[in-house]
Amino acid sequence: MDSPQDPPLQRESEKRNPQAAGHGPQQDSTSSIINNDMTSGSDPEALTQVPSGPVYSVFSKRTKRWIVTMIAFSSFVSPMTANIYFPALVPIARDLGVSVSMINLTLTTYMIFQAIAPTLVGDLADAAGRRPAFLICFTIYIFANLGLALQKDYAALLVLRMVQSAGSSGTVALSFAVIADVAVSAERGKYMGIVGAGINIGPALSPVFGGLLAEYLGWPAIFWFCMIYAAVWIVPYALTVPETCRNVVGNGSLPAQSWWNRTALDLCCYDARRRKSSNGASAKEEEVTPTTKKQKLRFPNPFNTLRVAFEKDLALLLFYGALIYLVFILIAATLSTELEAIYHYSDLQLGLCYLPYGVGCCFAAVMQGYILDKNYRRMARKIGFTIDYKRGDDLRNFPIEAARILPACPFLFAGVAAVIAYGWVLHYETHVAGPLVLLFLIGLCVTGSFSIMNTLLVDLYPEAPATAVAAMNLVRCLFGAGGTAVIDHMLTTMGRGWTFSFWGLVLVVFFPTLWVLTKWGPTWREERRVRKLKKEEKENGG
Repeated sequence: MDSPQDPPLQRESEKRNPQAAGHGPQQDSTSSIINNDMTSGSDPEALTQVPSGPVYSVFSKRTKRWIVTMIAFSSFVSPMTANIYFPALVPIARDLGVSVSMINLTLTTYMIFQAIAPTLVGDLADAAGRRPAFLICFTIYIFANLGLALQKDYAALLVLRMVQSAGSSGTVALSFAVIADVAVSAERGKYMGIVGAGINIGPALSPVFGGLLAEYLGWPAIFWFCMIYAAVWIVPYALTVPETCRNVVGNGSLPAQSWWNRTALDLCCYDARRRKSSNGASAKEEEVTPTTKKQKLRFPNPFNTLRVAFEKDLALLLFYGALIYLVFILIAATLSTELEAIYHYSDLQLGLCYLPYGVGCCFAAVMQGYILDKNYRRMARKIGFTIDYKRGDDLRNFPIEAARILPACPFLFAGVAAVIAYGWVLHYETHVAGPLVLLFLIGLCVTGSFSIMNTLLVDLYPEAPATAVAAMNLVRCLFGAGGTAVIDHMLTTMGRGWTFSFWGLVLVVFFPTLWVLTKWGPTWREERRVRKLKKEEKENGG
């Protein structure tokens, strides 16, 4: 498929980095981009001339690895905070003198704030930068955990869990946004997989930590652990991780103009250079760059996130992704209480029962990255599309919806079968090996499908990825809050088998949503692009 001549939004680096286009030494006159999966001898389109333009990201591989490593550890925080709490539900209820249903209410309010907070964090991150958003979130999180570790009252627990959620829940949206900043679509699956592994280690390890801490040190130790983890992470981040937001630093070649976008080491070096400057000229040159403007912190606008949900293709993706999330969060939320009722396990044993689920999530995160990138290359080969690993691809002529959704289908149907089987092995109270094996398959297939939906979401809304993922957070957490509020009643009235069969069949009934997205998604995506161009022309007076 031939690319149109002189397109207004030629490739990813130009769509999301207009300031850096033409800036710096990274421009080439022409570039020969060779698809790694093609051989020039068999395919005349394997070698093509690609118009010049700025590289998608100027960060070195070493710097990218460091950024992705730190982001992966930060993405662990939100799922860890949600799941580390599950094995301690019964002892917390006992110590505070309330029912387990009252403690389950803290899960519902946690999810409500988990839905709302990223709408503010996402807009802040896309407007002012990733660094101030990360630093604000982690500071709130640290103080919330301090309060939770010291409180002895149910009301305090309820309120501080909301604050804790506000601090932790935005980190997932920020993590995916950073990957969109530094990785082109053709290799984004791999990096998303690394961050996804960090996200999915939470369900694997945090319940074990929660069970161990609750069993031997008491449940307040859970919150001390969370506080220490965040404090240890924030120090190297503040010192060394650079700003990546393309609205602030372009492709990384533009200097950040605000102190909150600079690392602590950069600020120290900057002060040293100012002191060495005898006449102040060099310092003044560094303060103002013709191609950049100083960012201003403003109160974020949550309605930017709501606008994402009203785009036709994104609305379908958000809806089905939220359904997938709802299924596995209901399983995670009820796992400890159901296994305790059937097998009478201790807090530590209940925590260990989350391991198969989390290990499946980790395998899914790593596998889906390579599967998505391989399918992207296969799809490009099939339509004669040339992949530009240096500057990013012009996705107008690429069926990104099909490239992402098709690999998810086998995982999704296998996951539905595992969910239904899980409900019935609990119903008949079989040997514990039955539900544990099925939990591994659910983590592998259902959670893996949800990760693929998040990758597609970033591909479809590259100009504000943090806002897009925040929209997914909003919808999925509202679904999750409603689901956790009724799941106990469903289990009581319908039984375990029919309850989980119902939720598995919900995914089957609404599966055509993905078919609609694959068929009409490219048209809706092009309409959005044209709309955006007209709006920019109007704003520029053209």
